[in-house]
Amino acid sequence: MRTGGYQCACVAAARRGGRALFAMALITALAGAQTVPKLAAKRAAATRANELTLAGLRPGRDTLARAAQLNKQFGSGEDLPGEQTGWFDACRDLSLTIDSDKAKRIEVMRVAAWGGSTADCASVSPGPWKTGLGLRVGDSSAKARQIYGEPDSRSPSTKGGQPLELWYYAFDWAGADVPQVMELLCTGEADGKAGRVVEITLAAPSL
Repeated sequence: MRTGGYQCACVAAARRGGRALFAMALITALAGAQTVPKLAAKRAAATRANELTLAGLRPGRDTLARAAQLNKQFGSGEDLPGEQTGWFDACRDLSLTIDSDKAKRIEVMRVAAWGGSTADCASVSPGPWKTGLGLRVGDSSAKARQIYGEPDSRSPSTKGGQPLELWYYAFDWAGADVPQVMELLCTGEADGKAGRVVEITLAAPSL
């Protein structure tokens, strides 16, 4: 009887050990399954970047006076409809348009291909109107994706009768104290070539 009891105790212990090993294997498998999406999320987060400035100005903080100071080489700025102020780079055929509030603080900024210049300029270096991370109008949409990652949404758009694609980025994940929205207008891919950025818009957090 003692021997039989000993054998039963061994079997029970083995069964308990087997259950423990099974539980450990199950936990390990579940942890591994959870690691895959976590790694994917980390990779996705690594490709995301938020933008703070456009043309050296930060919406929500900088003022029209600061914009005038930075862009005096392009004139004093023209008053445009809808409480907008604009500067035009004739040599590079670009426009900078700013929406401001009653306190003359910048709310929305747009840099766009102008298409209205008749200036005959010699070869010029790239202008100052770029994002803080270095994206310019005329750059490839592939470069935009490389800097900022995939947009939150992409939708068809048009400008001047030209079919375009609107890329929308929301930066709320980066905190409330940064510009919350950036929009890019891009031409579509054609003949295996990447599209081009034709307009960049950056807006303050309150918008």
